[in-house]
Amino acid sequence: MAAPPDRSHAPPADAPAEGARLRTGFTTGACATAAAKAAWRALLGGGWVDPSVIVLPRGATARFALEERSLAADHAAAGVRKDAGDDPDVTHGALIRARVRRGAPGSGVRFRAGPGVGTVTRPGLPIPPGEPAINPVPRRMIEEAIAEVSAELAEPPDAEVEISVPGGEALALRTWNPRLGIVGGISILGTTGIVRPYSCAAWIASIHRGVDVARAAGLAHVVGATGASSEAAARARFDLPEHACLDMGDFAGGLLKYLARHPVSRLTLAGGAAKLAKLGQGAMDLHSSRSQVDFARLADLAAGAGLAGGGRIAEANTVLQALQEAGPEAPRLAEAIGRSAARVARATLGRAPVAVDVLVCDRSGAPLAFVEAAA
Repeated sequence: MAAPPDRSHAPPADAPAEGARLRTGFTTGACATAAAKAAWRALLGGGWVDPSVIVLPRGATARFALEERSLAADHAAAGVRKDAGDDPDVTHGALIRARVRRGAPGSGVRFRAGPGVGTVTRPGLPIPPGEPAINPVPRRMIEEAIAEVSAELAEPPDAEVEISVPGGEALALRTWNPRLGIVGGISILGTTGIVRPYSCAAWIASIHRGVDVARAAGLAHVVGATGASSEAAARARFDLPEHACLDMGDFAGGLLKYLARHPVSRLTLAGGAAKLAKLGQGAMDLHSSRSQVDFARLADLAAGAGLAGGGRIAEANTVLQALQEAGPEAPRLAEAIGRSAARVARATLGRAPVAVDVLVCDRSGAPLAFVEAAA
């Protein structure tokens, strides 16, 4: 239910210079908690406290300025503007709004999805189908904040909490939510309340949730794709539903290690020749800043496949150039790259009963080679 960072992993134009200390930010869950706490206090007659102070899951306190606040006889609402720090988060700058009402005696805290917050429709996620896409930790944070204010003002902690995010439905299109079966908006997320800049954790968590959803749906075949073009090629080849396709990006290791513990019957790895060449050489993170193709090893791979021109391949600057140097034998080089990627993937999966095949694509997503599944 988490939102993966920008596919390119490139920092935004206004990102801090290399070496600069990056600012942390706050999750949507922390913002929702601060807004709900402030609104609940006002509704119970405790007045507005601005900034709203909450306790984060690891015990630290955090303060949130209220951008909006309103009070009526039967409800109160407050809004907090999300600051993701220097993380390229799609929800950075979004207004997280909480509207609270008194609940029925003994009902505890009940959650509703307002405009811009999604609703879960498929099993396999931490929240069951039919529920608002407010993850377990943010729910607990809000419940604890409601209980704290209620105890202070000697009122029962029975509340209806509606979280909304203006523009959240459009933001959700830039996340995994549509393919995870979360409809109508974004998810309210966070396990620590803190957003760490440029963390890979959100993307890897999304990969894990994608596997969970596919397994819960009974899918036997999933695709792990490095990008949109290779995913489209795999979907066209296998006629798979969207929720069978996992945008693993550069995090092949994150997908393979999770499938080793939560297997499906068949995995197709789909990606560009360069990224799959790095996987075939043992890299688990395929980003250009964290792994590079060893062209001498690529030349050895080509020679092992019976290809000529190993010297020219060894001196290539890019895999594209290596394929060009291979000339008419480029498909055989692509197939060798696919076989090496399949071997590494199978080794990483260990004893997990997952058959692996590999679809090697060019930059436009056109297939270059397909390596059949081997259990």
